[in-house]
Amino acid sequence: MITEEITNQSAAPKADPFNWETSGKGWNNYSAEERTRMEKMYDQTLNAVVEHDIVEGIVVSVSPKDVLINIGYKSDGLIPLTEFRHMPDIKAGDKVEVYVEKQEDKNGQLLLSHKKARALKSWDRINAALEGDEVITGYVKCRTKGGLIVDVFGIEAFLPGSQIDVKPIRDYDQFVGKNMEFKVVKINNEFKNVVVSHKILIEEELELQKAEIMKKLEKGQVLEGTVKNITSYGVFMDLGGVDGLLHITDISWGRISHPEEVLKLDQKINVVILDFDEEKKRIALGLKQLTPHPWTQLDGNLNVGDKVKGKVVVLADYGAFVEIAPGVEGLLHVSEMSWSQHLRSPHDFLKVGEEIECVVLTLDREERKMSLGLKQLKPDPWVNVITKYPAGTKLTATVKNFTNFGVFVELEEGIDGLVHISDLSWSKKIKHPSEFTKVGDKLDVVVLEVDAENRRLSLGHKQLEENPWDVFETIFGVDSLHEGTVLKVGEKGATVALPYGVEGFCPNKHLVKEDGKSLKADDKADFKVIEFNKDQRKIVVSHARIHEEARGIARVAEKETKEKDREDNAKAVKKVKENVEKTTLGDIAALSNLRTELEAAEKKAQDSDKKD
Repeated sequence: MITEEITNQSAAPKADPFNWETSGKGWNNYSAEERTRMEKMYDQTLNAVVEHDIVEGIVVSVSPKDVLINIGYKSDGLIPLTEFRHMPDIKAGDKVEVYVEKQEDKNGQLLLSHKKARALKSWDRINAALEGDEVITGYVKCRTKGGLIVDVFGIEAFLPGSQIDVKPIRDYDQFVGKNMEFKVVKINNEFKNVVVSHKILIEEELELQKAEIMKKLEKGQVLEGTVKNITSYGVFMDLGGVDGLLHITDISWGRISHPEEVLKLDQKINVVILDFDEEKKRIALGLKQLTPHPWTQLDGNLNVGDKVKGKVVVLADYGAFVEIAPGVEGLLHVSEMSWSQHLRSPHDFLKVGEEIECVVLTLDREERKMSLGLKQLKPDPWVNVITKYPAGTKLTATVKNFTNFGVFVELEEGIDGLVHISDLSWSKKIKHPSEFTKVGDKLDVVVLEVDAENRRLSLGHKQLEENPWDVFETIFGVDSLHEGTVLKVGEKGATVALPYGVEGFCPNKHLVKEDGKSLKADDKADFKVIEFNKDQRKIVVSHARIHEEARGIARVAEKETKEKDREDNAKAVKKVKENVEKTTLGDIAALSNLRTELEAAEKKAQDSDKKD
């Protein structure tokens, strides 16, 4: 255009002669009008450049440090070669996208950046991929905690380990350095974080495969599967695109505590489809169903009463399950473990894994049920119990258990007896048997009563000694006095220790001392027996009664003394009166004095009567 303008000028009318004074002074060669027109024409030859825009440029040259880029602006821009690491073969003439940071810096230089242009374009691309649910390709750069770092459009994205594949991945390093397809699942624009998933692509493909496989499934169908995951309750099997659950109870006819006892990860086995839900895509599998049920293989000659050997596989509160063959179990109830009527825990007799011999008590092949017995291997000890332990037999037993009403003791294996709490001691009042003895102790007993039909033995301990209450009756008679010690004070009264190891009861009102205060624990004092009951082994005593009766006796004695004084005074007065009547007139003066004395004595006696 400039050439065209110069041509037009040569065709114009002849100009003024050349002015040497203005030559070489630039714009001074043109008039103001011409300069404005020339500037306008020059601006039209340049691209319109807006700061912070991304534009396409052409590589002019490449130096060891920089790349010169022409974007059609009045000046070219320099970009560090390090921003083109992803383009090791960059050369002049290549087209690249650049970001316009500034049209002119302080030096008038155009500032461009390829790195920022690439980053901004990448974020737009990634956001578009998320919105459009697009499948993109990325390069796995390295491994990091919990997953992998993936380069997607020049941006580092995170691929969690759980999003690599539908099956657990144990070795992440096998994916480093590979190109893989992903879908963007999450973007945090504030922190510039991107999360991608490869698993979602596999799941989408598997869903289509599952739909096809589920249509072809049938109950009873046998398929080959791979052990994908093992849990405490079962095994998840990969059936070639669809998963199924092999429950622990369907792995083996015999009992197993964990699937790992039978199966291993990645093991291939045949399984049978027991049930499936096409909507929920759930498949129930079985392994043991591929073999005959053990009950069908049970010895046909096995009958009730036969002895069998087995292993204890389960212990419960009510008994034990004994496996006599893989998948064939019998129940050994706790009541069939011992002839003893006092039931104990199965843990007292057996342990899991123990090999034992039992007797078949019941056998139902159709219902596949069997009950076993252990005590039947020994003779019933209760058969001859009457002749072996008649009433009055004295022996030593072992304390086995307590109840609120007595002690259970074992005479021999299978024979228990009860010592009632009232038959433990003649003198001590026992609230609970644990106060008297301990489990495991030896206790001397005597047989009181035998009930062979109901398998019950009534025993006694105190009966080994004579009843001391026959003697106590003569010692602790009513009104007898004894020294005692207050053991403890309760709401209604106190327990008092009396001689010969006997305890008595003193009601609260009978604890009062002579000074008005009450006796306390550990106080010693005299007590009077106010009640004795041999049948109930009960003695009631009183301390207050002693000083109360002493005061009463003193009052009676004092009253009797005063009564005697009154009688003596009355007799004296009577005698004086009789003497007065016999006295002559000459004795009047003397009698007058005597009368005064008698009146005084009589008045004194009357005053004494008033006081009484």
